[in-house]
Amino acid sequence: MVQNAASEWPRPSPRVRELFRRGAEIALNPHAEWVEELHAAALGGARVRLVAEDPALAAATRRANLANLLHWAAANVQDPGRRVPPNTGSELLEAARDLVRRGLDETALDSYRTAQNVAWRRWIDIAFSLTEDPDELRELLDVSAVSIATFIDDTVAAVSERMQQERDELTRGAHAERRAAVTLLLEGAPIGRARAESQLGYRLAGAHTAAIVWSGPAGAEQLEAAAESVMRAAGADQRLTVIASAAAIWVWLPVATAPAADELASRLAEYPDVRVAVGRPGTDLEGFRRSHLDAATTQRMVARLTSPQQVARYQDVQLVSLLTSEPTQTEEFLADTLGDLQHADADTRTTVLTYVRELGSTTRTAARLYTHRNTVVRRLARADELLPRPLAENALAVAAALEALHWRGTA
Repeated sequence: MVQNAASEWPRPSPRVRELFRRGAEIALNPHAEWVEELHAAALGGARVRLVAEDPALAAATRRANLANLLHWAAANVQDPGRRVPPNTGSELLEAARDLVRRGLDETALDSYRTAQNVAWRRWIDIAFSLTEDPDELRELLDVSAVSIATFIDDTVAAVSERMQQERDELTRGAHAERRAAVTLLLEGAPIGRARAESQLGYRLAGAHTAAIVWSGPAGAEQLEAAAESVMRAAGADQRLTVIASAAAIWVWLPVATAPAADELASRLAEYPDVRVAVGRPGTDLEGFRRSHLDAATTQRMVARLTSPQQVARYQDVQLVSLLTSEPTQTEEFLADTLGDLQHADADTRTTVLTYVRELGSTTRTAARLYTHRNTVVRRLARADELLPRPLAENALAVAAALEALHWRGTA
């Protein structure tokens, strides 16, 4: 390996450049477990806890870190061993904007460096699979270490600059005032009601129902229309809307009743990429805060379970949220409570859940499911064969477990 005197950038030998290219081709198509390890590390640090707890920010961070990996690999396929330019692609710039909009600073970019550590370990595995020659390995790893570290440093610097630009933009205009006022209200900080109402253009006295509307990148342009659908479904004639990120908005409605889940889902059918979490209605400033926190809890549950349900209301999922807060314990609870019923057909599981909801009435269960009573009896008998304990002895726990399966999307 020779040193470029002008730029002091290492220039690998032709043989190592070829090894570099071959390794980058492997990295360009990472195994699924590599990607999961990357994401787990990126969102596992204490300094990014607020990012990890927010589904929209966590998803943006995952996209950004995977984009970094692929950007570096693609550059080294094209020109092995040369300095990789910083990644300023849309995934990173959108993530930077979202972080600023949530009031977070550059410490949230620690996820890039923790992901870098995982990528480096995987790259070492790749390098050892390419050659057994110690001199080639040493040169390859020396160049790689400089390349990866410099790329991440340059990318963090570029994203930090973008965050500062975004921060400067957000300090001006009505959106900045609304965002600042809402942040103070949610944190319980002292802010005069009159001042807050003036900045928000929204009355804080009376009833409030909060919702969080979010989507993947493909549905971001549908958020505003979806928020309008939430307002209409709730019977409200106005709403407070705060842009939380490129893929999420916070909504408050001056109504005392949460919109019906079925009606809201029907209105959102034309926006399949959008999800909505609705909090419990509340009153005055405390209700304004609590309803939003309920919606945030619901959003996290939907994201944690990768639920396919488009609409989730806190009042419908409060028990499931508590049951599924610890994934390992959730799996144990489902297995211990349901046994083989967990893997039974959907009709049998739905019949059992409906039967418990109808307080043990086979007649009402049949009417609710639009089926014959004898069919209900047969399905219940089948369920008793699959359950570790008879349904009559453990009905509440079985119903809770089936609710969890429903929201996890396996029922």
